[in-house]
Amino acid sequence: MSDKTYNGWSNYATWRVNLEMFDGLTPSDITCRNFPAASELKEALQEWAEQAIESTSSEGLARDYALAFLSDVDWWDIANHMLADAEETDEA
Repeated sequence: MSDKTYNGWSNYATWRVNLEMFDGLTPSDITCRNFPAASELKEALQEWAEQAIESTSSEGLARDYALAFLSDVDWWDIANHMLADAEETDEA
């Protein structure tokens, strides 16, 4: 079995989606709550990414590939990192 981690993230898709879609955002930017549960944030991140793709692209092959790419994302990884960053910021 090969190591699929990428730049400290669980895989390339997770790293790339976090970098391109969520970098600089906080949990409250996504859920409108300061400290949501990880499960709530995970679901909100996935929905947010899907809606972003659907609202900024027309139907077709490129959209289908972009949405399929999201299936490789580890949403728990992004949610946990985002919550940890928010906690660190809150403690500072």
